[in-house]
Amino acid sequence: MSMRFDRHVVIITGASSGIGAATARAFAREQAIVVLADLRPNEALHHQLEGEGTAVLSVTVDVASSADCERLVNQVLERFGRIDVLFNNAGITRRATVEELDEAQWDHVMAVNLKSVFLLSRLVIGPMRRQGGGSIVNTASGWGLVGGDQAAVYCASKGGVVLLTKAMAIDHGPHKIRVNCICPGDTLTPMLSDEARQLGLHGDALAAAASSRPLGRAGRPEEIADAVLFLASGQSSFITGEALVVDGGGLAGSA
Repeated sequence: MSMRFDRHVVIITGASSGIGAATARAFAREQAIVVLADLRPNEALHHQLEGEGTAVLSVTVDVASSADCERLVNQVLERFGRIDVLFNNAGITRRATVEELDEAQWDHVMAVNLKSVFLLSRLVIGPMRRQGGGSIVNTASGWGLVGGDQAAVYCASKGGVVLLTKAMAIDHGPHKIRVNCICPGDTLTPMLSDEARQLGLHGDALAAAASSRPLGRAGRPEEIADAVLFLASGQSSFITGEALVVDGGGLAGSA
């Protein structure tokens, strides 16, 4: 079995479910030290990974809070002494047009989806630079590259993640810190079901609609996790500033 991350310290935000939980399991299989960061920690996942021999730390974090982010990074450094990978994955959605959104909704989505990437990245770059390098992977979206209906603030936030990723890659490449993002399409997570309900649809409606894609289905969280591990690993050592689309071909016909 490949052990690309043996004893590497990996922080995952939004780790309690969906893509975050799948990525935590994938890193754990490769012997990483896994830090599960979420507003609502998943105790069952923590115990599962621990029972399988993974060194794991769970931290309750509001990623939109600079104080919480600083507490998280300090706790990881105090316990493990380094940070090798940061996976900025925490995210929420609000399906609405700009006319339907209020200011508080706009601010909340932007804070969780975009501001959090800034807050945590600026805290880990110094330690990564001092240790000789590291990898940051951010969760953007296909809708960070093209627009979507009734998703104004989500598209704006994820478009910001894509360009923040590229800007950080330019700034910190000389420090041997690679910064990339993934752009998933619809993926079988609780967030996708919630998104459908926001639109007044049945919970599995968006997953069913993915049958129109070239690969004929929605993605599985484990498939997105595979892309994250690739971007975080030495197998992508000459890749930085990339927005990797993982969507079953959904954007393949886009200009």
